[in-house]
Amino acid sequence: MRPVGVFWLATFVVVATVLPAAAQGGADVLARLESEAVVDQKLMVPMRDGVSLATDIYRPDTAEPVPTIFVRTPYNFNSYRDGELQTRQIDSALDAVERGYAYIVQNERGRYFSEGEWDILGPPKTDGYDALSWIADQSWSNGKVGTIGCSSTAEWQMGLAALDHPAHAAMIPQGFGAGVGRVAPFHEQGNWYRGGAEQMLFFAWLYGVQNTQRPTFPVDMPRQDMVRLSRYFDLAPEMPRVDWSEALWHLPVEDILRNVDGPAGIFADPAPVATGGRMIQRTPDDPAWYRGGLYHDDEPFGVPAFWWMSWYDVSVGPNLALFNHVTKQATDPEVAGNQFALVAPVGHCAFRRATEETIVGERSMGDPRLDWDALTYGWFDYWLKGEENGFLEATPRVQYYTMGQNEWNASETWPPAGVETTTYYLSSDGEANSLFGDGRLVMEASASDAADTFTYDPFNPVLSYGGNVCCTGNAIQAGSFDQRRMEARQDILVYTSDPLSEGIEVSGTIDVTLYVSSDARDTDFTVKLIDVHPDGRAYNLDETIQRARYRDGYDQQVFMAEGEVYELAVGPLSTSNYFDAGHRIRIEVSSSNFPRFTRNLNTGGNNYDETEGVVAHNAVHHSRQHPSRIHVPIVKR
Repeated sequence: MRPVGVFWLATFVVVATVLPAAAQGGADVLARLESEAVVDQKLMVPMRDGVSLATDIYRPDTAEPVPTIFVRTPYNFNSYRDGELQTRQIDSALDAVERGYAYIVQNERGRYFSEGEWDILGPPKTDGYDALSWIADQSWSNGKVGTIGCSSTAEWQMGLAALDHPAHAAMIPQGFGAGVGRVAPFHEQGNWYRGGAEQMLFFAWLYGVQNTQRPTFPVDMPRQDMVRLSRYFDLAPEMPRVDWSEALWHLPVEDILRNVDGPAGIFADPAPVATGGRMIQRTPDDPAWYRGGLYHDDEPFGVPAFWWMSWYDVSVGPNLALFNHVTKQATDPEVAGNQFALVAPVGHCAFRRATEETIVGERSMGDPRLDWDALTYGWFDYWLKGEENGFLEATPRVQYYTMGQNEWNASETWPPAGVETTTYYLSSDGEANSLFGDGRLVMEASASDAADTFTYDPFNPVLSYGGNVCCTGNAIQAGSFDQRRMEARQDILVYTSDPLSEGIEVSGTIDVTLYVSSDARDTDFTVKLIDVHPDGRAYNLDETIQRARYRDGYDQQVFMAEGEVYELAVGPLSTSNYFDAGHRIRIEVSSSNFPRFTRNLNTGGNNYDETEGVVAHNAVHHSRQHPSRIHVPIVKR
């Protein structure tokens, strides 16, 4: 494999003209945009049910039809606030216009100047479909639309792709896990769950977003008044600051937002039956998840896509699973054959924040920068303009950054070609507790079981330290951190391989199977994958969790019986990391990773409405009869 950074840049400059990016905001950018573009702000685009969505359009001042780059978002894109420009939108619009595109940004229903009621993950997919129809019908449109955006500005794109609108020519979803519902083996339901345990990122995120009680303007207000008033009233709430490192401890979980005087909304307050009511009460396979805007693996997919992902984002595993699903299951060969992906060693939506020396947490990732504009417009120029620019031939199907090696690699598939799975078995003499225990990763299962036991107290949980996460305010910093300070705890089991005699690239999916028991009716088991350096530094790569009650499927709850040993298939991990010679592979096993995930109170009850918990005495078994193990994908060059 050739390093992608070199391969891509050396090839693309020959086959495409790369125009300069837009200037850095301010009045000069606005003046340039207004001199080069037709600007229509606060157009109210009608949906089929009569609701209209606030839309800003920036398009080249030309008589020739042009393609469109379309951004749809729940976030504030108002161009003015107290007379100062929000320059990101203006920069992006100018960049697109100068490259011959109309640039359109639209608020979801119920957000800012858009009409209707907002529902996270629940806006009708038809809103996106109706917007595309409206765009394609405009006299200035060439009928081709590309969608782009990161995080919540990306989550709606997969549901729209399932509808296969004829104008939807291409898409670039970035950090898009919040739009992934059920894609086997994951039941994330839009990042709400992992392994049946709630991910707490939405608890903090909803505080600033689920503002259903908001000022509105008359429906029949003239557009010129709407534009003028948007310069006076931004409609963005000024939320009081919350210390989420404290607030997320509150019990019951369903009262977390009420406890900080947060806004009423879908998290824990009554909502229309059609959207499934309170989110915190939904189980992982609740029918409500299948009535909103999430994409599920029983739906079609009709759009060529260039998927952008990050190793330290909240859901890189489900995102890669979706990329593979579409590649294999799309019925249109042109769609299935034109799925491209890249995975960068950064946090959530941080692609353009990479630098010459990128540090993610505490670990150096080297220089992972790519020409993001060339990738974006190379893709759109091909699909929206019909330019024969060589993009598809020059671009690897999968570009992934191997940490530790700190370089881009390329493959036609994920996992990469040449992967061979090596199985490591958990082993110990019964004292794997903490970094100072005797836990080992070995090549053969032990003949007898010397189970490792630990005590999980939900009121003294293992705290999240770095990791693959976003959006939790000041509660967690995403990234890779030396885990030794956490591994001193007795309620973390630590299993470490011997030092490697030669370096190996681990790239792909790491499956984990544990044999466990507990004296609690229900409890959780967590796993972290670690790269241990010769000097002892232990950097986290990925993490996962499994709630025991869902071990037989997310459509049922089966509780544990004391003394019984259960096989637990823990949700898989994903990474690309080079373990150099002398490094060791390590996994940690515990029962909490808080506030990355909610604490299991171990009662077998609802968990979300409980304030009291019980201490669980948990065990991990490892023997030929109970072969707890991990499957490590090693790339053979």
